[in-house]
Amino acid sequence: MIRVVLPGHLRALARVGAEVQLHIEGTVTQRSVLDALEAQYPMLRGTIRDHVTHERRPFLRFFACEEDYSLEPPDTPLPDKIASGAEPLLIIGAIAGG
Repeated sequence: MIRVVLPGHLRALARVGAEVQLHIEGTVTQRSVLDALEAQYPMLRGTIRDHVTHERRPFLRFFACEEDYSLEPPDTPLPDKIASGAEPLLIIGAIAGG
């Protein structure tokens, strides 16, 4: 099982706790995790990535094992600790301001 931690606004939308668990077949990538997340929680479609382009929305970041994976290609395999469920994939709402 893959563990995913969502930011508060997405938790509220999906009506879940801080962490969700997903079952993923095959290689664990950002794309496969987001596909599974959107399939299990359809109300999240379009909130993490664009409906049409499937690109990550601005102001959301992906962290795996304390590394920023936000700019990695979506089919890059995530670390083994994420794939095994030992560590969660963190989806973080970025903060901007001045």
